[in-house]
Amino acid sequence: MAATTSGAIKAYLESLSFGVPVFRDGPRPGQSEPYIVVTEAVAIALDGPGNGDFGAPGAEINIVETATVDLIQHARIKVGNTTRNAERYGLTEAIAHALHGCQLAAHPAPVHAVRVQDIDRFPISDNRTRSSIKVNLHRQLLTSEVTPV
Repeated sequence: MAATTSGAIKAYLESLSFGVPVFRDGPRPGQSEPYIVVTEAVAIALDGPGNGDFGAPGAEINIVETATVDLIQHARIKVGNTTRNAERYGLTEAIAHALHGCQLAAHPAPVHAVRVQDIDRFPISDNRTRSSIKVNLHRQLLTSEVTPV
C-alpha cells in the first residue's frame, strides 16, 4: 500500500505499462524524456455538505484532493538534416482515460471517486512539452493526516 496520494497514483500508472517512468514531485537528476511527475495536494477542499460533525472525533470527513499528473516529452528530434515529431500523441489522453474512474486501491484512505478535471498542454524550454492532467480525488481524510505525532 502506498503511503501518499502521489504514491498511489504512481503505483497505479506503473501497473498499466505505458512504458514511461513515473515520479513523485519531480524526476531524478538527468532523467531523459518521456517521464511522468505526480504532484499531490495541489488543492484540498471539503467534499460537500455530507461531512460529519467536526467536533466528533470519530466523524468521517471527506475531501476533494486535487493532484496533477504531468507528462514531459521531447517535442521533436533531429534525424539527419530534418526534424520529426517525437511526442507520443494520444499518450496524455490514454493516461487521463485510465485515471478517470479508477479505484486507487493502493491509497491509504478510502477513495470514493477519481475524476479527471482537464488536460492542458504547454511547450516548455529545451524542445520539451508538458501535458498536465488535473485529477480530483474524492476521498476520506484520515485522522493520521491531521493529528500530530
